Amino acid sequence: MNQWELAQLNIATLIAPLDSPVLADFVAELDRINGIAEQSPGFIWRLQSDSGSAIDLEHDFGSDVIVNASVWETVEHLHAYVYRSAHAAIMSRRKEWFSMMKESYSVLWWVPRGHRPTSTEARIKLNLLRERGPTADAFTFKKAFPSPAAPDQGDPPGA
Repeated sequence: MNQWELAQLNIATLIAPLDSPVLADFVAELDRINGIAEQSPGFIWRLQSDSGSAIDLEHDFGSDVIVNASVWETVEHLHAYVYRSAHAAIMSRRKEWFSMMKESYSVLWWVPRGHRPTSTEARIKLNLLRERGPTADAFTFKKAFPSPAAPDQGDPPGA
């Protein structure tokens, strides 16, 4: 059994308040898209408040930024959800709802099985990616890194 799980963060800067007519279609799709994620193969966990939403969570990215963080079994599972599920169709409309970001807005990293990242931890990983580019500590779909070796699969990273 793999002792590592894939954590991901993506953020988006809203072009209007969440309760505005401009974002009505996006907000209306959130529960459905989150439900699809939760039913997708490889899904483990997503960051959410007691209400089941992530849009009302406090975080340090700014009040006009929404945060999505989740944990998956593998890069392949997350990739399938992002690019081959109904998520892809709704996100094809992202220019209607979100500002173009000049820096990286999405990051992947490996966490020990059972670990659930905080938004602060995720922000650190995003900043690491922005500062150093893809590394084994913070990477992207385009430049993904394998999970660290389990103890019986060779030496740990940095050994």
